[in-house]
Amino acid sequence: MLPERKQILVVDDEPNLRRVLRAQLERDGYDVHTAADGEQALALLHEHHIDLVITDLRMPKLDGMELLRRITALEDPMPVVMITAHGTVDTAVEALKTGAFDYITKPFDQEDVRTIVRKALRTQDLSATEASRPSLVGGLEGGRYGIIGQSPNLVELYGVLDRVADTPTTVLVTGESGTGKELVARALHENSSRRDKPFIKVNCAAIPRDLMESELFGYERGAFTGAVGSKPGRFELASGGTLFLDEIGSIPVEMQVKLLRALQESEFERVGGVKTIRVDVRLVAATNTDLKKEIAAGGFREDLYYRLNVVPMRLPPLRERREDIPLLVSHFVRKFDARLRKNVTGIEPEALNVLLEHPWPGNIRELENVIERAVLFCDGAELRPSDLPNELHRTPEPPLAAPATKHPAPASPAASDGLKEQVKAAMSRLERELIVKALEQTGGNVTHAARLLKISRKGLQLKMKELGLRERDERPEP
Repeated sequence: MLPERKQILVVDDEPNLRRVLRAQLERDGYDVHTAADGEQALALLHEHHIDLVITDLRMPKLDGMELLRRITALEDPMPVVMITAHGTVDTAVEALKTGAFDYITKPFDQEDVRTIVRKALRTQDLSATEASRPSLVGGLEGGRYGIIGQSPNLVELYGVLDRVADTPTTVLVTGESGTGKELVARALHENSSRRDKPFIKVNCAAIPRDLMESELFGYERGAFTGAVGSKPGRFELASGGTLFLDEIGSIPVEMQVKLLRALQESEFERVGGVKTIRVDVRLVAATNTDLKKEIAAGGFREDLYYRLNVVPMRLPPLRERREDIPLLVSHFVRKFDARLRKNVTGIEPEALNVLLEHPWPGNIRELENVIERAVLFCDGAELRPSDLPNELHRTPEPPLAAPATKHPAPASPAASDGLKEQVKAAMSRLERELIVKALEQTGGNVTHAARLLKISRKGLQLKMKELGLRERDERPEP
């Protein structure tokens, strides 16, 4: 099967420009729609799945800036590239701070357009694999900073956010793909005094190596073929605000020296320029690779690593925070029930158990996709095991042996229980399993088990009493 062609919308009130751009983009293998103004563009956005919008700034009825604001307000916005004349470059820079992906200047170079389009579509494809989209945000009990979860790992993360959000300190966010690294970066920005300034995101993996320097630091007119005018880089655009460098490990080694200087001195020069530019930028970097291994292999500078790793923040994979799965499931069920106009109100205990046992290699994005599919095909009021993909069904491992108890383990909820009761029962079962496992690993030593679970000894004792787990006689501490 041939890959689906990308859909591009060109918006401009000049018919000749629309015709020229359409011809070039179609030669490059894209499907192209055109509109003469912002109002026509919005209508086409509702009729077609558009992957990229290229729009002029100045148009009748609805201009490019207002169209940009409407697009960025969408639940799932696509990248927007602005077309501008030399006299309106300042407005184009303002558009970048508002959320535009990039801009091209009339008269434009075909190769420049081709590069920007490829980069924008590549960034969109990479972003689609991340669990950092607005679907993870807000509206549910059991979380902070718009992040859903109350597991010990996340409680520790919230504590770090409390301390560093409103500081200029550089933060390095690590974690597997799909754990929500951009969400943490936005939380750091939005809970700081920089919240009203730009939040500029750069996906380093989407930028060709030979364009990395001009992308980050900008360039002067004539710096290279196609540089028909000066252009600020992402560091300049983020001045006063936050610069988020995603997939920082993808930056070429030869570029890392200039990045290190920009971080240490808060200054740099554009490509082809001699004037030193000073900026005030708070940097947040993220990676899903092991930078220490990259250092050992010669792919990442050790001095840059230590400059980035001032405050490390690790986002745990979903398999390490299974107690948050019921909360996330509840959120996604509500979200997709409203979007798909179904009448799904919860999930059966057996189906929830299937989700709790899955290893989730794709993390929260995988869980979100599973729930969307399940809600779509569900014919009843609750998600059933049969609504879940076949690959999630596997033979469960034998249960862990539990210490002697005064009371039986919490019973599975009845199918007639409401969602809150089901979630509470599932979390109780999971808490019990985690405590039992910790006690087995520590030979029944409650103090050591509490340390392993990252809670206080008193808290563990209270939880054991609540779950009917008898405390064994402990040997004296060594």
